[in-house]
Amino acid sequence: MTDSNLPQGRDSLTDDLLWRGLIQDSTGLDELRELLDGGSTTFYVGFDPTAPSLHIGNLMQVVMARRLQQAGHRPLLLVGGATGQIGDPKESAERTLNPPEVIAGWVERIREQLSPFVTYSGENAAQLVNNLDWTGEMSVVEFLRDVGKHFPVNKMLAREVVKARLETGISYTEFSYQLLQANDYFELHRRHGCRLQYGGSDQWGNITAGVDYIRRRGAGPVEAFTTPLVTKADGTKFGKSETGTIWLDPQMTSPYAFYQFWVNADDRDVSRYLRYFSFRSREELEELEKATAERPQARLAQRALAEELTTLVHGEREMAQAVAASQALFGRGSLDELAPETLHAALTEAGLVHLDELPDVAGLLKESGLVPSMKEARRVIAEGGAYVNNTRISEVDATVSADDLLHGRYLVLRRGKRSFAGVELRG
Repeated sequence: MTDSNLPQGRDSLTDDLLWRGLIQDSTGLDELRELLDGGSTTFYVGFDPTAPSLHIGNLMQVVMARRLQQAGHRPLLLVGGATGQIGDPKESAERTLNPPEVIAGWVERIREQLSPFVTYSGENAAQLVNNLDWTGEMSVVEFLRDVGKHFPVNKMLAREVVKARLETGISYTEFSYQLLQANDYFELHRRHGCRLQYGGSDQWGNITAGVDYIRRRGAGPVEAFTTPLVTKADGTKFGKSETGTIWLDPQMTSPYAFYQFWVNADDRDVSRYLRYFSFRSREELEELEKATAERPQARLAQRALAEELTTLVHGEREMAQAVAASQALFGRGSLDELAPETLHAALTEAGLVHLDELPDVAGLLKESGLVPSMKEARRVIAEGGAYVNNTRISEVDATVSADDLLHGRYLVLRRGKRSFAGVELRG
């Protein structure tokens, strides 16, 4: 089928992905159009268990799987119980190998984490797969004879990450990772009729190795594409905040912190993030971009993105709590309506001080770091700029009691309109 025979215009899936900037490399755009716009295709994307949770650096691939399934394609979500024990080579140094039992636990956690993003019923039902199922039963001799003989070493040495490690040294373990991933594509093609793989742009060498391996085994045809590396305009690493990595696991990154990460997105980045991660239509996104350009101080795009992604990852209730917390902390809502875990997460992000006893309000302002001294604290109170639980404090020697504590343990302190901190009473 030629390119001219395929569905054209902004309504085709391929054109939408191109408009969003979601296709960086491909084995052939015409062939990709045929698969994506010409009927249901089985595709796969892989996630290695290198930590107990996925993080928002993985979110591009998770969202893409959902996007492709909604367009009628069938997802195979691979969690690398085998490849996770090896590790894709890093340019810096050899990876630390985690114990198999630790990786097995991470595999199960990540499988559970992927489950809500796709559906597991219907004609294009998603399926979770683990490459340990076919790799674990393969002997060393089988691996070398059936897989290794199809990989020219000169091509493997040409990989940028391998070349970067040749001077400092690279183990055969990491060097062989490409063969394992390529074999995954072959096995999924053989077992499930998989014809398409995608991944991040840093995986392009591994992905094309799989395409070539399938051809050398006399199978196929199969195709592949990559999504772009997500970057931040200020040069800092995407997926990082002041408190560290943004994880999808709510126990590792609270839904409130997750929401705040997107609300605080740089104006220079947010339109691109919306195209990458949002399921809104092109028309809706263009209208939102226009409204944001006209009223940047309202942060309409950031709020829309934060609400959509927090709902997708953590659910409607947690999104509503995150929105309520972000409003209540600045005096635009009731603090009493916030769940204790949401309030704790929000105050932790702002700066939570733990005290054994409660000083007066001036002392609280100083202990929380909102002011540098007691003199400054008294001045702020006298000028009407101090708040406890959103109530303005006007008396310089004002105190608080146990009855003022939210959920019996928290106080929200605010200086002016924008600076706030939290206090948690121990015991």
